[in-house]
Order: sequence, then C-alpha cells, then structure tokens
Amino acid sequence: MSDLPAAARTPAAFAAGGAIGTLGGLIGLGGAEFRLPVLIALFRFPALEAVILNKAMSLIVVATALPFRAGTVPFADLASQWPVIVNLLAGSLAGAWFGAGWATRLRSATLYKVIAALMVGIAIVLVGGHGLTAGTPLVGGAAQMVAGVAAGFVIGIVASLMGVAGGELLIPTLVILFGADFKLAGSLSLAVSLPTMLMGFARYSRDQSFAVLGRNRGFVLVMAAGSVVGTFIGGRLLGIVPDAILLPSLAVILLLSAWKIWRHA
Repeated sequence: MSDLPAAARTPAAFAAGGAIGTLGGLIGLGGAEFRLPVLIALFRFPALEAVILNKAMSLIVVATALPFRAGTVPFADLASQWPVIVNLLAGSLAGAWFGAGWATRLRSATLYKVIAALMVGIAIVLVGGHGLTAGTPLVGGAAQMVAGVAAGFVIGIVASLMGVAGGELLIPTLVILFGADFKLAGSLSLAVSLPTMLMGFARYSRDQSFAVLGRNRGFVLVMAAGSVVGTFIGGRLLGIVPDAILLPSLAVILLLSAWKIWRHA
C-alpha cells in the first residue's frame, strides 16, 4: 500500500506525471527512469507491476512529446532520417520482446537489483555523453548498420526491463554513431522508442501482472493527464534550458533513484 494518505494520492499522481512529463518533452525521453522509483517507493507498487505502469505512462509521454517538440524539430527533419530510424528499430524491436520475457520471469528482488544497476549505467552514459556535438558519424556503411542493429537490440532489452523509452541511451547513440544534432537526436529517439515500447507492452500483456492497469484505472488516468500537461511544457522549454546544467543534474537524480530502488531489493 502507498504511504500517502488517500486524499493525497490523486494530486501526487498528477504532479509526478507532470514533472516527469516535462523532462520527457524537454529532452526526448519517456521519463521512466524517474517515474519508476516514484511508483515503487512512493506509491508502493511491486517491481513488475511498477514496470508495466511505467511502460504505459512512458508510451503516453513519448506519443505526446513528438508533436509538442515539432515546433523546434519539424516532422520533415525526422522523415529525412528514416534510414537511421529503421536501422535502430531492426534491433530494438527484437530486444524489447526478449527483455520483456526476461523481466516476467525474474523474482522481484532480482528485478529491483537489475533496475538499480541499469540506472547507474544510464547515469554514466549521460555524464559520458555530456558535451557531445553533432559531427562526423563514428563509422559508416555496413559497419554503421551492424552497429546500429546491435545498439538497438541492447537498448530494446533495457527499455523492456525498466519500462523505459530508452532515450537516455538512444540519444548518445544517435549523436556518436550517426553524428546527429542533439535536439534532432531527442526527437529521433522518440520516433524509435514508440514502436519499441509498443512491442514490449504487447509482450507484457501476456503476463497476469498486466491486470495492474485495470485495477488502478483511476490512478493511470490521473498520472496520464499530468504527463500530457508536462510534455506540453517540456516541448515549449526545448532549447531554453542549457544542456550543461540539465544533463549532469539528471545523472545525479538517476543515481539517487538507483539507491532508493536498491534499498527495496
């Protein structure tokens, strides 16, 4: 059960959805890395149920963040990069299916530890990717295609295990491997994340824990509403908040979140 009083649960769900949705709309993430500890530590959902709820909220954030960011990153710019999107999807869809199947077989304590370790790894990626600029792709031709599929597969697994969109891994991959601009990479990551998350969601729907969405319909709707408001705000803020401040701050939040999750293992 949640530690929150019943009267505070609804506004807390809306506020959490809004705050995390703002991060998603601003950077190009589903925001799940920050939502997952809230679902577990604040609202007291079991690990697998929290991952499934997280996946549902991340889908909403990703689907709404794309159009809200279009004022800065037009859809025409995304369409011109369709080979990159297809390249990464070739691996991420398979990884999402595999990762979701693995998650449903893990004990809760093990899943907590896996999630915490992944959060630490993502924080390291964020710090390591800080200051990256668009430029020449790391590799080209067939090597780039193979690397893209491999990277997509790993990101798909991580996305399913944590119920995340995978943008915190996709964005550095797009910048380093394909030489994409940071803002464009954020929107490209959303375009890749959406079908990847749908694949993982379809796999989770075969597990009995998927019923958590029906049992908590009111909670889901309230957090979803907050998330949409947040992605709208984040899309408007795109380009205003400097990366030099934002990315290291997010890495610190991830490390704190990982510590909280590990304590529940």
